[in-house]
Amino acid sequence: MPIIVNLDVMMAKRKMSLNELSEKVDLSLSNLSILKTGKAKAVRFSTLEAICKVLECQPGDILEFVAD
Repeated sequence: MPIIVNLDVMMAKRKMSLNELSEKVDLSLSNLSILKTGKAKAVRFSTLEAICKVLECQPGDILEFVAD
């Protein structure tokens, strides 16, 4: 898949667990886990915005395009 999700990298840099991020962005643990593992088919801008606010990062820090 050409879109790589680096959510786990940003969480590690901020020393934040999946449970803590889930609570702060008000997203279920299972949905956040699907996003973190790269299995999500789509991401709402509102979700991406909430994650970026909590992790103090830019969308490009979380999502990366890699050409085949």
